[in-house]
Amino acid sequence: MMILLAIAGLALIGAPLFVIIGAATGVAFEQYTVQASSFWRLGEWVLNPFENLMGKDAFLAVPLFIGAGAIMTEGGMARRLVDFMRALLGWLPGGLGMAAVAACMGFAAISGSSPVTLIAVGSIMFPALVKAGYPEKFSLGLVMTAGSLGCLMVPSLILVIYALAVMSAGSATVDTGQMFVAAYVPATAVALILCLYSYWVGRGVADRARFSWARLWETAREGVWALALPLIVFFGIREGFFAPFKAGAVAFAYALIVTTVIHREIDLRKLINVLADAGRLMGMLILIIALTFSLNQLFALMEVEKKLAKLLLDWNLGPIGFMLLTNVFLIVLGALMDSVSATLVFAPILAPIAVTHYGIDPVHFGIVFVVNMEIGYLAPPVATNLFVAAALFKKPFGLVTRAIMPGLGLTTAALVLFMFVPTCSKGMINFQASGDIRDVWEPFPWDGKRWTTLFGSHDKTAGISDISEEATQNALDDTKIDKLSDDDYYFDDDDDATPVETDGDAGASRDAAPAEADGDGGAGPPAEAGAGTGTGDDGDDDGGDDDDDSLDGVQL
Repeated sequence: MMILLAIAGLALIGAPLFVIIGAATGVAFEQYTVQASSFWRLGEWVLNPFENLMGKDAFLAVPLFIGAGAIMTEGGMARRLVDFMRALLGWLPGGLGMAAVAACMGFAAISGSSPVTLIAVGSIMFPALVKAGYPEKFSLGLVMTAGSLGCLMVPSLILVIYALAVMSAGSATVDTGQMFVAAYVPATAVALILCLYSYWVGRGVADRARFSWARLWETAREGVWALALPLIVFFGIREGFFAPFKAGAVAFAYALIVTTVIHREIDLRKLINVLADAGRLMGMLILIIALTFSLNQLFALMEVEKKLAKLLLDWNLGPIGFMLLTNVFLIVLGALMDSVSATLVFAPILAPIAVTHYGIDPVHFGIVFVVNMEIGYLAPPVATNLFVAAALFKKPFGLVTRAIMPGLGLTTAALVLFMFVPTCSKGMINFQASGDIRDVWEPFPWDGKRWTTLFGSHDKTAGISDISEEATQNALDDTKIDKLSDDDYYFDDDDDATPVETDGDAGASRDAAPAEADGDGGAGPPAEAGAGTGTGDDGDDDGGDDDDDSLDGVQL
């Protein structure tokens, strides 16, 4: 009760989010544990996770990607991307809508933020779509839905936050680079679905631009610098040229050079202002992360994960029921709570349960979690993108809510696909690890047992291609054996027979592999397990004890 009162009171006076989280954490420690018996003990529980977090390399990616996105956003990248996509796609049926989706996808990869993408691209494309004759509600819903792609496009901040949130979650830990690679197929799939939707609606729109090679070349020269950044980050991480946190440094340096040297749209004074705004955002985000990590320690003391896992097992939920229940919960959570805070609080609780109890791959669960946060940006009543769109386009909130419904339905359908087809998230990672196209497929653990490949980072079992290769080799070996005569099979005296080591007193060494004499000076077949070993030079041909166990399986 005290926690709810503290949250409600601070929210009513307009306190920042990190203050609300910090107050809720402090009150919860005081109410439910004996660990924080004084202010200084409470400070230890709050500051120690923050100190540990600051020492993580992955954490460096957060401020670097924030700074790179702020610089590229201020440097006119949105306009250049929109011009290029309109020249490339605007002549197709529904092409202007496709251009809006592609521009949002490209700019989301630069900024890594859904609301920023909606503001930068939507403010250009929404009036253009309405002017070209597209329905207003369609245009509004399309730019809001496409703007939410910032959750999945590299270098998405929420992907980095998820990796940070589960870095102490044991088997549910994921690598930031793998999350970046895994998100590309789902992001592309959502974009293609929206493009098909645009094509369907835009067939009846007659106002389409003519295709011009000259225009395409002109806009490509301006837009290529913006398009290159996500490709540099993606392929740099995928090919192992740099770690994710170093990719943040590369992105920051690239953005700085492009906007100040090549395009020359940001001077020194403007750059200082941009970095100051990014610093304020970064400082608030760091405080939210640190205080949320303290809240996670409270949950660990209260054994929330164990209690939740026991509750789910008591309900007798299988992997399907668990994923459906989790997705409903996360969509509601994303609609009511900031996605960063929701990820930091609930990912460390849900991810270990999914991996340990239901055999779900940790990277796959991470992508499903992030897609739910994307839908949370769109789901009423507290969806971030809806309020941004209502304020940006000066439209009633009811109209904005009705306009988002088709896009929300399409994104939810895509979520169901991603949820039950882990190949969408793991396919590129599997192929990158093995180089074999047959290892791309990864099924859903319908029975709760994890399917992993030989090259996987967790449980090691053979993949389909490895089993096929092993079976082929065994078949070849069996064919060779079938061609051997009985004497060659049982009494083969090839040079590669295992030599008998001696211990210096004409006896066989106890540490050496036992070998049987075949009567003509050659080493016979290896002794069966459990057979005796000769230790003296008594001249026994069987090299073992007087019993007949050493002759088991030997045809005489």
